[in-house]
Amino acid sequence: MRQDFPEEGDIVIGNVIDVKSFGAFIELLEYPGKEGMVHISEVSSGWIKNIRDHIKKGQRVVAKVMRVTPHKNQIDLSLKRATDQQKKVKVQEWKRFQRAEKLLQFASEKLGKTIEEGWEAAGYPLIDEFGELYDAFESIVIEGKEVLDELETPLPQEWADVIYEIASENIELSSVKVSGIVTLTTTEPTGVKIIKNGLKKALKANPYEDVEVNITYIGAPKYRVEVLSPDYKSGEDVLRRVSEEAIDFIKKHAGGTGSFVRVEE
Repeated sequence: MRQDFPEEGDIVIGNVIDVKSFGAFIELLEYPGKEGMVHISEVSSGWIKNIRDHIKKGQRVVAKVMRVTPHKNQIDLSLKRATDQQKKVKVQEWKRFQRAEKLLQFASEKLGKTIEEGWEAAGYPLIDEFGELYDAFESIVIEGKEVLDELETPLPQEWADVIYEIASENIELSSVKVSGIVTLTTTEPTGVKIIKNGLKKALKANPYEDVEVNITYIGAPKYRVEVLSPDYKSGEDVLRRVSEEAIDFIKKHAGGTGSFVRVEE
């Protein structure tokens, strides 16, 4: 479903359209016609003498949404509160979105329609079903045209045909890797066995058929969790689920402790 405003806590991407002494104004690329404002105190950690040393007009930035006041058309953003990993994931998502929108445009032109008509007839329904437009195109390639017939709101047949054709011709499936270190400790005499059982159960926390998880022993008490996924979003989700499951297991069944540290690739 199309959203007019982002929600508090969302990570957004935009272009800097103006910089003032008190802050900067950001055009939000995912929300046409919407702008956000970054106060100087949210531009960077530490004291800022000259804001233009940290942010410039025309720069593309990733920010965290701090506050949204729709009736005032006001969106407060923070650059310093968006982590490096969140920025990396958002840029990748935006690139995927741009490519997906281009494919939707191809489909629209093939039917003699405008891109706006394409969004209404196919784009928004696919996002409602799959969460992201590019995920929809990938799912069509992986699962076949029948996936379009199983939509809660099926696409008009002419759109289903051309969307399948465009996806098949243009989508090349790839994968990304995300990983982290899980530390699991217990004083139980059978601790090693308990940890192994916990890691086996943790592997089952992966809900996706197209995501692969591997857990390897580094050295007591550390284990490396590697996730291969079609995209960062599902990869990060599985990494979180698997790690949390392993930590919860050791706490519940061995009175132990656990922690997780994300590893940058």
